[in-house]
Amino acid sequence: MSNNFIEMIEQTPKLRSKKCKIISFILRIFLQFSTYAATLLVWYMYDYFMAFFALILSFIIMGIVRSKLRNSVIPPKQREYQYNDKGIADWYTAKELCYGDEAP
Repeated sequence: MSNNFIEMIEQTPKLRSKKCKIISFILRIFLQFSTYAATLLVWYMYDYFMAFFALILSFIIMGIVRSKLRNSVIPPKQREYQYNDKGIADWYTAKELCYGDEAP
């Protein structure tokens, strides 16, 4: 007789304090728009040809940053699920930066 149980997953943490919400928002904006900001900066300083390669390089670098943040705070059983930038920022802020501030 086999008992197949679905393991409980943790929900994305709810941030309660204003400080934690602001930190999460800033992290989310960084994850979403730093690729384009870096590309525009290179385009302004050099030319569009270099900006194209900066865009490709920044996509790769931000993908690595997202995966490192995601894998450092999300429980191992939930890593197969897809998380957007807001989810990653909320998890990271709740687990690493505001761990003692949040009450369950």
